[in-house]
Amino acid sequence: MKKTQATILIIDDQEEILIAGKLLLKRQFETILTCSDPKKIPQIISEKEIDVVLMDMNFRTGYEDGKEGIFWLKEIKKMQPKTNVILMTSYGTVETAVEGLKLGAIDYVLKPWDNEKLVELIKNAVKQHRKAKQTTESKEKALFLGKAPAIEKVYKVTNRIAITDATILILGENGTGKTVLAQSIHQQSKRKNEPFIHVDLGSLNENLFESELFGYAKGAFTDAKQDTLGRFESANGGTLFLDEIGNVPFHLQAKLLQAIQNKEIVRVGESKTRKIDVRIITATNIDLEEAVKNGNFREDLYYRINTISVTMPKLNERKEDIKPLIAYFVEIAAEKYDLELPTINDEILNQLEHYEWNGNIRELQNRIERAVILAENNEISMENLGFDSFIPIIPNENLQTLSDIEKQKISERLHFHNGNISKTAEDLGVSRAALYRKLEKYNIQNN
Repeated sequence: MKKTQATILIIDDQEEILIAGKLLLKRQFETILTCSDPKKIPQIISEKEIDVVLMDMNFRTGYEDGKEGIFWLKEIKKMQPKTNVILMTSYGTVETAVEGLKLGAIDYVLKPWDNEKLVELIKNAVKQHRKAKQTTESKEKALFLGKAPAIEKVYKVTNRIAITDATILILGENGTGKTVLAQSIHQQSKRKNEPFIHVDLGSLNENLFESELFGYAKGAFTDAKQDTLGRFESANGGTLFLDEIGNVPFHLQAKLLQAIQNKEIVRVGESKTRKIDVRIITATNIDLEEAVKNGNFREDLYYRINTISVTMPKLNERKEDIKPLIAYFVEIAAEKYDLELPTINDEILNQLEHYEWNGNIRELQNRIERAVILAENNEISMENLGFDSFIPIIPNENLQTLSDIEKQKISERLHFHNGNISKTAEDLGVSRAALYRKLEKYNIQNN
């Protein structure tokens, strides 16, 4: 039987559990690591990429509350966020294991385990880890798949700034790849082996703003049952990506500025300041200069986060990259759903190349994935993509003269007929010679 190419780490202070686990799992998986001392976890995690961790929740005799397991779960997820963690517990600590699920564990097993169920659980966890990794890699590759001048400019700037600790502001519309760019900068930096923590500030409840970012002390409020790290401390040594920073309410911006500027935070319920070492990357689709002028965004915060700014281009500003991106997303979707690779004819490709793509790369990937699933006879149609029979050129609302309107109409019908002069002339009710004269008059390119 062929083994699955995966690395499994078993953590337990009982030697017999480690031996039993290794004997069981080495029949199914290529690499099985064991650890009896949780203090060695950081070293193991830093040296190896782990697919799945199977970890006990208690490591010291007489301590059966599972708090150690919760602590090390958080540490593992900080070091390798995509590694799947399965907790081992007894009936007495099931409640704590459930708490672990909320903190990022994917499941728990009761001791003594059922061999068949444990193997199946770990197989599924490996598949899930690989899929999450592939999704991230596909997004990163999609962002950097292209030769358009607009995206080449981003590559050039990114390569220079990634190795520094400069604070970076990423601008651009939704769906252009701001998060992927932030992750790429982190991966190229000297902090790449430390945590990358992504915080969507736009979805953060105002009442939870401080406790989520700065953490809280036990007893700080009703549900504060233990000391808890905030996102700043979780990112310590690594990168903190503050997404949608333009949506932070004005009255909370001063607290954010203080943390970024002084590199220190105060947990809710404490007075003690804690030093932090994080690289700050922020992003927004809002015009922050305009927000500053309107009094909606602090000027001092704007300048603090804007040491260097990078603007992600819209997809319709890199049209020459659309066809390569389509081919790539078709391949990814077919592999994801285990489907035969479908084809797209040139007429459809040309229409997609001239579409506005207001949703940018995100819209393109979603439409392609939908089309791959719905494709009949292994060929993608316009209907599969969620369009009518053709994609009209978006009309220019600023057209003023009859000549402008005529030029727009000719361009649209030529686009519809995929550059076929005879069909376009027939559609417009003119001769081929007349159409050629119009094309020359309006300098319309027939590519």
